[in-house]
Amino acid sequence: MASHQLREPSNSFLTLTLSSEAETRQLAEDIALILKPGDVLCLSGDLGAGKSTFSRALIRNVAADYDLEVPSPTFTLVQPYDLARLNLSHFDLYRLEEPEELEELGLEELLEDGAALIEWPEKAEELLPDSALWLQFQHGDDEDTRQAVFFSEDPVWQERLEATLEIRAFLDETLEVTFERHHLAGDASLRTFERIDKGGESLVLMRWPFSDAMLPEPVRAYMDKVHLAKDCRSVAAVGQELRKAGIHAPAIKSADFQNGLVLSEYLGSETIVIDGKPVPERYFAAVDVLAAMHAHDFPETVQLDTGDTYQVPLYSIDALIAEASLFLDWYVPEMTGEPASEHSKAEFEILWRQALDACSTAQTGWVLRDFHSPNLLWQEQADGTDRIGIIDFQDTVIGPVAYDVASLLLDARTDIDASLENALYDAYVKARTEQSDSFDSQAFSNAYSIMAAQRITKILGIFVRLARRDGKSAYLGHLPRMEAYLDRVLASPVLSDLKKWYQQYRA
Repeated sequence: MASHQLREPSNSFLTLTLSSEAETRQLAEDIALILKPGDVLCLSGDLGAGKSTFSRALIRNVAADYDLEVPSPTFTLVQPYDLARLNLSHFDLYRLEEPEELEELGLEELLEDGAALIEWPEKAEELLPDSALWLQFQHGDDEDTRQAVFFSEDPVWQERLEATLEIRAFLDETLEVTFERHHLAGDASLRTFERIDKGGESLVLMRWPFSDAMLPEPVRAYMDKVHLAKDCRSVAAVGQELRKAGIHAPAIKSADFQNGLVLSEYLGSETIVIDGKPVPERYFAAVDVLAAMHAHDFPETVQLDTGDTYQVPLYSIDALIAEASLFLDWYVPEMTGEPASEHSKAEFEILWRQALDACSTAQTGWVLRDFHSPNLLWQEQADGTDRIGIIDFQDTVIGPVAYDVASLLLDARTDIDASLENALYDAYVKARTEQSDSFDSQAFSNAYSIMAAQRITKILGIFVRLARRDGKSAYLGHLPRMEAYLDRVLASPVLSDLKKWYQQYRA
């Protein structure tokens, strides 16, 4: 067997002192939360230095199973884990005869949709990717202490590690008790989410870093045009006002706006959908929430408890058209095989300006923009409108309130048949009519159809973009649902001119 030699960490960028085995497990937890497909983590160090403790803790965290048996792959050389969040492959190269054997173990293929954790990486010599993160464990001054030295040819690792350690420091200072960090599925933005467990209580940690330099100019320009929020003050401001109005938004426990960290109440993971199907009772409860919101007069400027102010932006016609134009940029080329013509684009904008002008008399107010099943959390033990917990409202704008009604009744993530849509619509109109003598049902009907068509148009473009630009092909499976919704709403007389335009792409 070939001898091994620890790599000298001449380009190390971080050294941590771990005073106990518990701190080694905490470090594994911190790194587990930033792992993604393609990552290679190389663990070096003498026997007993802490590699195995670290490996078991990291694998169990990614698996979300702290009782998971994690056998040593000393004899098998690699132990794969097919996990819900991220596939992991645990390598132990101590018994590797020749470095080339690593290719036979299929590292390259395993990294296509997973990450690799490699003990004794020195045995693979130069066959490991330059982008790997090396973590060398060294014995400290006493039996329990270890030094963890990090180095990598990829400078991005330093940024990623600083981010997760920043969260650890924020939580240590805020909670002052032992806690566990768990990955929590988020959205497609720059934000990341974790569930924090301390004792019998769970919280949600959101990290939302933002600077203009983080995004390409076209993305920044689009965000500005459609009024997408850029920092976590929006979460605090909108949530604060929703709670004042009696709407169940998560309460914030602690926040560091400068570093984009918000620790808030955890509302669970059960939505208004079960096994992919809408639960009518829950959708009717969500309609009650919308009716209650739309009876409330929300402010344009929010004064936060911290002294900060937040201006809720206007959902302008230009913003609505810019969103709808994603249909031209992505869906049209997908369906026709060629870009939308300049004539078609010009006609599209004219028709949409006319349609949006037609709902100018409809009620306006706060529009959360993503009021649909993934963001509506069912609270089984609550009563009334408290049964619906609301998240993901940071991009709230001031515009036609019918938009959120259409978002719910034509849910992009589950099939809402016409009979359920009609029943929910009638329930909303009945509630608003009882709340206000000035509720204009005809103006609302027109606005509902127009806002529904705009949202569906936008989402068709977004789903194709996610599939083609971001490699998330599963979103194409949602297109038939959205296309059926579009056909349904284009039957409204107020959209007759737009219907003719759309028909050229509905063959």
